Amino acid sequence: MQLKLMKQFTYSINPETLGLFYGFLGVLGFSLTLPATRVAVTDFDAVFVGLGRAVVASVLAILILWVTRQPLPPRKLWGNLIVVAIGVIIGFPLLSAWAMQQLPAAHGAIITGLVPLATAIVATVRVGERPSFQFWIASITGSTTIVLFVLFSSGGSIQGAHVLLLGASFAAAIGYAEGGKLASILGGWQVICWALVFIAPILLIPVTLSIFEHGLIASPNAWLGFGYVSIISQFVAFFAWYHGMKVAGVARVSQIQLLQPFLTILFSAWFLHEQVTPLMLLATCIVIACVFIGKKALIRRR
Repeated sequence: MQLKLMKQFTYSINPETLGLFYGFLGVLGFSLTLPATRVAVTDFDAVFVGLGRAVVASVLAILILWVTRQPLPPRKLWGNLIVVAIGVIIGFPLLSAWAMQQLPAAHGAIITGLVPLATAIVATVRVGERPSFQFWIASITGSTTIVLFVLFSSGGSIQGAHVLLLGASFAAAIGYAEGGKLASILGGWQVICWALVFIAPILLIPVTLSIFEHGLIASPNAWLGFGYVSIISQFVAFFAWYHGMKVAGVARVSQIQLLQPFLTILFSAWFLHEQVTPLMLLATCIVIACVFIGKKALIRRR
């Protein structure tokens, strides 16, 4: 009876609202990624943290694919899955892990400041979505607000780690848009699972070399951070994220990620004792307004 009521409630929700809700759940899971990575790289090698998390997640992916007896994706989609893997399994995790060796987690918010806009651009090219002028204004305003906030908070200086974060943001955008496109064919959770399975054998080589060179001796906190990015950031959060994109569209759901920098900073303040300022609260209000406007803006989907 309760299950029936839950299904009726789900069906009564506007599909775009439901997609945005799943997108927010994904963002909530992603928001702890940088603080957890920051903690993990204090003891572990960045290559082990950036790529080893995918090896762990791939074991979970193999188990769930086997239990649910999922058929192998058509050969014509294998290249698309590799693109997803390069973006969100290799590019973003590895570049952000290197950056977190040099920067506080709060400064890593520049990643998610550019990812939504970059994802919308990629979605326009790859997925065929056509956001309205109102959507682009909201997206650019929100992204600019976040970038200016992060730059102002860091004293306006650009470091090498910031360049790594910029690269990570574009890698994530490509992986998000391509995964969102595949989700309409394979299903949301199947996309990340198959991408992990396809790329895991290649990752075993650098991860194994990193273990032999640097070892696995680390504090409990470092292991906890590594466990989080392996199970939540690289696996579970993508279930909700790609499903949200499947339901509401890649460009629209990507705008929910404008909230991620501030969630990341809040978590950084909570777990790493980094400071929360009035400027951050002001920027958060502007970004929330941009997300609301973006939600209402017209987006044509092919």
